[in-house]
Amino acid sequence: MGESDSDRHASRLARAARPRASPSLVRRLTTLNLAVLVLTLLLTVLLIASLTWKAAVQRQTDAAELAAGLLANNLASMVAFNDLEAMRAELAGFSFRPDLVELRLLAADGRVLVEWQSPKLQAQTGLLSAPEIEIRETIEFKGEVLGQLQLRERLDILTRSMLWLSLTAGIVILLASLVAAAASRLVQRRALAPIVELGRLAEQVAAQQDYGLRAQVHRLDEVGRLAQRFNEMLARIEVAQEQINQRLRLEQQAGQQFQQLAHHDSLTQLPNRLFFQGAIREMVSRAQASQGLMGLMFIDLDNFKHVNDNHGHDAGDEVLRVVARRMSAVLRRGDLLCRLGGDEFALLLPELQHVAVAEQMAQRLISSVREPLVVGGVLMPVGATVGLAFFPTDAQDADGLLQAADAAMYAAKRAGKNCYRRVAHAQG
Repeated sequence: MGESDSDRHASRLARAARPRASPSLVRRLTTLNLAVLVLTLLLTVLLIASLTWKAAVQRQTDAAELAAGLLANNLASMVAFNDLEAMRAELAGFSFRPDLVELRLLAADGRVLVEWQSPKLQAQTGLLSAPEIEIRETIEFKGEVLGQLQLRERLDILTRSMLWLSLTAGIVILLASLVAAAASRLVQRRALAPIVELGRLAEQVAAQQDYGLRAQVHRLDEVGRLAQRFNEMLARIEVAQEQINQRLRLEQQAGQQFQQLAHHDSLTQLPNRLFFQGAIREMVSRAQASQGLMGLMFIDLDNFKHVNDNHGHDAGDEVLRVVARRMSAVLRRGDLLCRLGGDEFALLLPELQHVAVAEQMAQRLISSVREPLVVGGVLMPVGATVGLAFFPTDAQDADGLLQAADAAMYAAKRAGKNCYRRVAHAQG
């Protein structure tokens, strides 16, 4: 007896009401995850293979260049005396390199003196020919160019290694994909989503260092309780991070204050002798590297003892402050003025174009110090005497430059006050 239309409709409704154990969603998720995994692995393998190939080729090129340089040095005397037999023997003895395919020794006019070729030069090692590297090394003997050494290597071993590596990587990717596909089918979407969300939040916190973020608790199950504990941990870290940041700020401020006290003169706010000792060596090193000219001035105030003895140390301190400001005002950008102690100053002059620039600077410093200086209504009779030395003209290192500037200072003292002298005057 045939089934009526109403019976068929009721049967379809019943089938629709029953939940179907369909793997379609799991399959779609598995396919997507598998595609991402395979693509990531492929890109990673390609990137690693590319970097490995590049590094290996560079290493072999460097080794070939080093070997060619050594061989060229060995051949230089043979080429100079036109000893062809010795050249052939030297090339044959060098043929131990497994990828070497050709060695050619050319005279200065381009003639081939001797050459060596590997039997595999014309051989094809596979369906595709391996790439080659070619090194050209000039042969010199006692400063004279005698010829050129040409070296060719075929990267057969490296190519085969990369092919095996690619095959192995392909097998690993295939096995990893199969394992990932089997594992992905065991993951339930609803159970996975909160964990993925929590993982993304953890990555966001790590990337932004923002411990004020919180996870959303969807249900109070195992994952929900994990999210609660994660939020509690973030809250504790946020408090601890703020305490650490505050402590670091205080320590940084204390460190800056310590550096200021350790390397600067509290009276004039200029760098002190300790700072100067490191700065002069650094500037001399830079001048050596750039083969440039730099200068050093020792500046000694004239009549400063008279000021202290007759007007008191407060007046002397004010004189030092005013003189430091005046001298600082005439400096170039990059010049470094330091107070060494008492009435002694030092000026470092980097990147000088000519010694005349430093001499003009010395005259400006003397003039600025000699300008009328009144403290407490009393004119202070101070001046400046300058000793000037240059690197590398007068010395070859920092210690020598200090000695040269000191000798120039004594020469200026002997010449009278309010003047400058170069170290040449002390030696004259």
